[in-house]
Amino acid sequence: MSLMDWANNGWLRPHTTGPQEIRNLLDIVERDCNDARQKGVSADWRFGIAYNAALKLCTILIYAEGYRPEKSLAHYRTLQAFPLILGAGKEDDAGYLDACRTKRNTVEYDYVGGATNADADELIEFVSDLKKEVINWMKKNHQKLLR
Repeated sequence: MSLMDWANNGWLRPHTTGPQEIRNLLDIVERDCNDARQKGVSADWRFGIAYNAALKLCTILIYAEGYRPEKSLAHYRTLQAFPLILGAGKEDDAGYLDACRTKRNTVEYDYVGGATNADADELIEFVSDLKKEVINWMKKNHQKLLR
């Protein structure tokens, strides 16, 4: 499937973004990466903050392509669009992020202690790598949005 197919299914709607919106999202990613590295914070909360940074990076990708997810299943669709944009080789990464989405929901809404410091550290490292990849992709495909 393509993003256009998703839009035709009603899962996405058109969205026009600009440099300021992309800059704002990148600023959130930077803040969240810094906050997630703080050691006096619970592993659950660090994990949730790192998840938010990953979600924002995937949001940048989908916005740059001219779409935004409909409200129903917005996080899920934002993460699943990741390999549609960066290529099928990213399906495992999308699966990892979806597992992180589920874990984040558990520690946010159900109970304490669902994420370990190792989980948080792994996700923080993943986000750091993803950020570089997203910025490089933006430079190649949507340079004018990075002003």
